[in-house]
Amino acid sequence: MTDVAESERRILVAVDEGEESMHALSWCLKNVAGQNSKDTLVLLHAKPPRAVFTALDGTGYLFSSDILAATEKYGADVADCVMEKAKKMCKDLQPDLKVETKVESGDPRDVICQMVERVRADVLVMGSHGYGVIKRAFLGSVSNHCAQNVKCPVLIVKKPKTNAGSK
Repeated sequence: MTDVAESERRILVAVDEGEESMHALSWCLKNVAGQNSKDTLVLLHAKPPRAVFTALDGTGYLFSSDILAATEKYGADVADCVMEKAKKMCKDLQPDLKVETKVESGDPRDVICQMVERVRADVLVMGSHGYGVIKRAFLGSVSNHCAQNVKCPVLIVKKPKTNAGSK
């Protein structure tokens, strides 16, 4: 067990704007990362691919470059906000932990799986949206896809359900 504790681990945590991924990051920081001073936490945000539009919208008008630029800027702003929140959480909970950040564009399933390989992650940590069978069938499950396709252990952290009536 000491061999694992003393070796450098690369822990990849997928983060997005949802509460579930921030809960997973918080759980990881409290329970997995930082127990070893050689750990490196890699925060990954997968920006959804830019929607492909035809040059004309449904009414026959051309999309202006301003609209496309605004859409791109919004995606970048969301990514910046997510990363700043995640980095602050890391600094607050594990101030001495080495943290790297990565922002990639593409389908989150593919981006996460590719990044696990690229950074040689020892473990992948991600949140679960807790979709039921029906929603998962239509929307798919990023965490399920990654668990089936990456070559490292995957830790899927579910956010506890809160009871509206309890305090």
